[in-house]
Amino acid sequence: MAEHMAQIPFLDLRAAYLAIQPEIDAAVQRVMASGWYIQGPEVEAFENAYAAYCGAAHCVGVANGLDALILSLRALNIGPGDEVIVPSHTFVATWLAVSAVGATPIPVEPNAQTYNVDPALVVAAITPRTRGIIAVHLYGQPADLDPLLEIAEAYKLALIEDAAQAHGATYKGRRVGAHGDVVCWSFYPGKNLGALGDGGAITTNREDIAEKVRVLGNYGSSKKYVNDEQGTNSRLDPIQAAILAAKLEHLDDWTKRRRDIAGRYSDALQGVITPVVPNWAEPVWHLYVIQHPKRDVLMAKLADEGISTLIHYPIAPHRQKAYAELAYAPGAFPLAERLADDMLSLPIGPQMPEAHVERVIETVNRVAPTL
Repeated sequence: MAEHMAQIPFLDLRAAYLAIQPEIDAAVQRVMASGWYIQGPEVEAFENAYAAYCGAAHCVGVANGLDALILSLRALNIGPGDEVIVPSHTFVATWLAVSAVGATPIPVEPNAQTYNVDPALVVAAITPRTRGIIAVHLYGQPADLDPLLEIAEAYKLALIEDAAQAHGATYKGRRVGAHGDVVCWSFYPGKNLGALGDGGAITTNREDIAEKVRVLGNYGSSKKYVNDEQGTNSRLDPIQAAILAAKLEHLDDWTKRRRDIAGRYSDALQGVITPVVPNWAEPVWHLYVIQHPKRDVLMAKLADEGISTLIHYPIAPHRQKAYAELAYAPGAFPLAERLADDMLSLPIGPQMPEAHVERVIETVNRVAPTL
């Protein structure tokens, strides 16, 4: 059937560019004509705009989302011998950042309905070596921050937010961006606020963390050729900063379209488990993820009909070869493993045509209940 019908891409990045091509082209030309290609006014302008958007006092641009996490952990002096609580169900970058600073990731299972880390399970994972908690706002839905903040305060732990998928998401009416000690962002091209290459940032209300991240990402230097830290090179590119600033003006409109599509899916889809949204959360729907016990069969049948889907994420982090050293047995985190087996991400994006939305709904409803 697919050969007679238009393909439905999972996400059309070219359409996202074409939607505001004149603004993006002008931003790129402006940077190229400026002669300023590292740091400078374009980066500063975006940092200021994004901090304001997130309701944070500070924003520091870095090279990518993983660096945002790593530099945040370093700024909090988390390192060898320390433990950091992480979700068992997340993109592996959350774990990699902890490992990169020499600390140990300690997995905690998610809430079965929201897929975010379950605050009720966090306390049992705390040991004398625990130094922090990373809360991931997975798929664009904020984690339940208030109980996590209470736990962090009670046990004197840092709360780091991995908001790589949650640009513009709100928790109890307030945008994600400065609830915890530091919030880490990715501007990978497929994100809701995506660059045309890699990019990342942190936002925070803590001036000490902002300054430490800025120094660590600039070779450990706040003054040229004076190196107070063993830093690295992780800076947001001015061209990407200018592109992001142009896109930021449209982010709320794009989020509204994502929410419209997600609402259509949730109201209409049959034969699959759809996401649950708590009344205190307003997701931005970076991903719309369903569950089906025959996920791989469903994925194949949708592909046969020209509908592209993706799996986020097919292998739980504790089952990755990279973490074999932690020696978790199969079944150690059963919910994370089941979600890895059952979850499927449907096409969603601000430029997705209405006809494509209707076709996805019709096809899933025709296929999923019969499997």
